[in-house]
Amino acid sequence: MSWAVHDLEPYVFQRKLGKGITISFVAVLIGSWGPDLLTKWFVYGVGAFGVELKAADAATFHRGWPGVGFTHSLTFGVVVALLVYLVSKSKAWAIGLMLGIWFHTISDVGDTMGVMLFFPWTHHFALGIWAYAGQTGRVTDAAAYYSGLGWVWDAFWIFLALLCWPVFRRSYFEERVVPSDGFWAWSGRLFPDDALVVLYRGAVFFGVCRFTTWMLWAHVYHHYPFDLSWGGPHWVDAAYP
Repeated sequence: MSWAVHDLEPYVFQRKLGKGITISFVAVLIGSWGPDLLTKWFVYGVGAFGVELKAADAATFHRGWPGVGFTHSLTFGVVVALLVYLVSKSKAWAIGLMLGIWFHTISDVGDTMGVMLFFPWTHHFALGIWAYAGQTGRVTDAAAYYSGLGWVWDAFWIFLALLCWPVFRRSYFEERVVPSDGFWAWSGRLFPDDALVVLYRGAVFFGVCRFTTWMLWAHVYHHYPFDLSWGGPHWVDAAYP
């Protein structure tokens, strides 16, 4: 899995998609978050009043079949896009959601678990660059990701986002992003323009802060050892298909 990458992907691709193509930035962002937003809580587990809900085989549940691994597939993106278009007739939202899900899916090929790119074909495509450790819980998962090559992957996307700095300008937001999606006109009736700009920039701020905080937590506060070998860190029990 990737961490801050999913917060940054929409901005990086907005730099290209925003040229003459009507695509909802909000839809791309929701699509990029979607596969994990729907499933990650059950991977890590939640508890209340002495009752804990957690997948018995978290890695298989998250990325495999039977489970919800189909959410991490190109096929799922197409199905979601078709359903959204049939209901809303909005090409901007249908294409945006599809692209967001695709971006998320392809970036998650990098870990040891990989994804079923072409579900219902259940073959996992996995590069195995960093360890998938979602089954160990959120804290260990974060420590492992930011101790292996996962943090390099996040840093690379932060660098790409900085190269795409014009997309964060207010003028870009008003001239390219707002006209592509009625969401902003609707939101403008509820919030001032300054608040909309802050909302638009929110995901990149969240992603950079998450990267920085977890790196400090893992290596300054807890001193987890770095392991930049392929498939590392090897001190965690990585999951495989």
